[in-house]
Amino acid sequence: MKEEREMQRCAFPEASPEERRKYVVRPLEEVPLVELVKGSFSHLIWGKNVMVSFLTMKAGSTFEIHSHPNEQVMIVLEGYCDEIIEGKVYRVEKGDVIIIPPNVPHGAIIGDVDCKVIDIFSPPREDYKKKLEEITTEEKDR
Repeated sequence: MKEEREMQRCAFPEASPEERRKYVVRPLEEVPLVELVKGSFSHLIWGKNVMVSFLTMKAGSTFEIHSHPNEQVMIVLEGYCDEIIEGKVYRVEKGDVIIIPPNVPHGAIIGDVDCKVIDIFSPPREDYKKKLEEITTEEKDR
């Protein structure tokens, strides 16, 4: 089985460094960290129609109730948080997936341990793009 997979892989040429940059952004740890709200930091990557946020929410932090025109899918990787959606509390833990439709009021209260999630937004959030641009501009000005 392993030999068969290797033969299939060898049927295609290796991507050049220039070609690789077209599809592979870079190792995640090299993507700048953006503080989205106090105590919550994310690596943001986006394309034309989707944004992925690799988010760490520190214990005790909160996301105030807000809404946005973007559909959101959250995958909880570690820890837990209480998502507040339309005035109801939903405890989400490692392995849970939650879908938040566009324009639905929601927020989060992070418990006594850090919570790591992957947030997927469609379309990409313009406000998050601006936060990254601000950080990039500040670094250039130094």
